Amino acid sequence: MVFLNKYLLNSEELKLDAPFFVTWYQCVVTVVLCGILGTASSLLPDFITFPAFKIDPKLCKECLPLSMVFVGMITFNNLSLKFLGVAFYFLGRSLTTVFNVLFTYVILNTKTSGKAMACCALIIAGFLLGVDQEGGTGHLSKLGVVYGISASACVALNAIYTKKVLPKVDNNVWKLTLYNNVNATVLFIPLMLLFQEVTTVWSFPLLGSRYFWMVMTITGCFGFAIGFVSGLQIKVTSPLTHNISGTAKACAQTVIACIYYSHIKSTLWWTSNIVVLVGSGLYTEVKRQEMKVAHEAAVAELASSTHDTDQDKPRVSMA
Repeated sequence: MVFLNKYLLNSEELKLDAPFFVTWYQCVVTVVLCGILGTASSLLPDFITFPAFKIDPKLCKECLPLSMVFVGMITFNNLSLKFLGVAFYFLGRSLTTVFNVLFTYVILNTKTSGKAMACCALIIAGFLLGVDQEGGTGHLSKLGVVYGISASACVALNAIYTKKVLPKVDNNVWKLTLYNNVNATVLFIPLMLLFQEVTTVWSFPLLGSRYFWMVMTITGCFGFAIGFVSGLQIKVTSPLTHNISGTAKACAQTVIACIYYSHIKSTLWWTSNIVVLVGSGLYTEVKRQEMKVAHEAAVAELASSTHDTDQDKPRVSMA
């Protein structure tokens, strides 16, 4: 999806300067797919399991905070991709883990250990080194870096709010996907009007091209799949796990992009990617150990309280 979005947003062939429209259409495709699957589920319940296509205004309102973050996330993602190369896209938005720590403290009032903070410092160092090396190539877009940092913040917030909003839709990831994208299709309209993208799209030479709409629809289908998998991962694991796996995915994406576009990068450029990946990996291990210790302490406390309760029970004499 990243490669296709790069083509739609910044290709010499299309020359379409309408990132909000591209993103809006992908959300529309997701809503349409939810409608098709919901209808198919009611007709073929033995073969397809999917929530009925029903829009509850109350649930739309309850999902609105998440939807606003979601719109910010996909908007900044696409804008950073528009101004940055696919290879640098990983580093451009590699601060998700750092923002996850920050927002966990601000929103959930949960403190982070010194070891975890040291890992975040390593990630930031890798990010700064990567920005410096990309700047040395003459291809660095400062605006793209700002969009990438903003995308990292929104990705972290999106994971936290997804975990928070899921219970309101009965922990149903498909239902969350539907309401999130219904809200997003509405929220993108004023953005398209504000940035005059309606005029841009209307005068687009390839507006009647079947090939253009095929690519647009394919990216929408990918967006539908990614939204479901992301929500499911956050549901069964945690926002942290989602962010870490996203970092690993982006690293592989960087390697593929360099091979596909035949980019030659310096040793320090690759070092910056490795530093970010190592920092993210160490952070994962630190949090895993901390969660294991917390779990063992909770089990020990539960066992102790159960033992004390048994001791306090009155003994009945059988004499």
